[in-house]
Amino acid sequence: MAQGKRSVLGVLVDAVDYEAATEQIVTAARERHHFAVTALAVHGVMTGVQDRAHNARLNSFDLVTPDGQPVRWALNLVHGAQLADRVYGPTLTLKVLERAAAEGLPVYLYGSTQPTLDRLVPALEGMFPDLKIAGVEASKFRAVRPGEDAEIAERITASGARVVLVGLGCPRQEVFTYAMRPLLDMPLLAVGAAFDYHAGLLKNPPAWMQRYALEWLWRLGLEPKRLWKRYVLLNPAYLARLAAQKSGLWRARPPAPATERVPTFAV
Repeated sequence: MAQGKRSVLGVLVDAVDYEAATEQIVTAARERHHFAVTALAVHGVMTGVQDRAHNARLNSFDLVTPDGQPVRWALNLVHGAQLADRVYGPTLTLKVLERAAAEGLPVYLYGSTQPTLDRLVPALEGMFPDLKIAGVEASKFRAVRPGEDAEIAERITASGARVVLVGLGCPRQEVFTYAMRPLLDMPLLAVGAAFDYHAGLLKNPPAWMQRYALEWLWRLGLEPKRLWKRYVLLNPAYLARLAAQKSGLWRARPPAPATERVPTFAV
């Protein structure tokens, strides 16, 4: 299922399922296309609502999947998408890696910390013995230096990678992906906490919590100091704006997709 982009609070999200999303990404990798991908839950959507310039960047992405159940519900409620499931970033990551391994498409891992990557690489190789990991590069946890974006792109290209997974956290990973997209002829996937999950550093909530959109409660229990503002403040704001969009009180007009370069971003 691939119904195209729909406005969720002014952020353009694709009404798409796992099969169609994976196929689009693998096709871009196979055919060497620029292709920016992210999976947005409530927090990701609200970063766009609160920052018009970031909203425009998100609206320039080639593929934005409904990572959270409330985002899927919005597509169904406002646009009649009839999506049976969300397209969760960590799960989409595994589906893309499975196809990449089967088709011999090398993968580059960018972001997170070196200890996390040291655990992630063998975990992925254990799941997908045929997977080719072309390169691994931890985050520098600072702003990009002049000319460094071109250097990063050169390293990724020289590695022979055909897919880049970006794990810098929201919204840093989306800004990185937007900035690097013109420099790389391959898909870049902003995969959120997928690195931590697949490295075994975070536990997925029970299936019933995921099904009823209670994953936020699970993560809040795991990281209350870091995440309380994200969930306690943003979730009600999201629901209020969604009600206004559905009722017609707020049109939630999406800004035009951004085209200009960002002056700085995190690497």
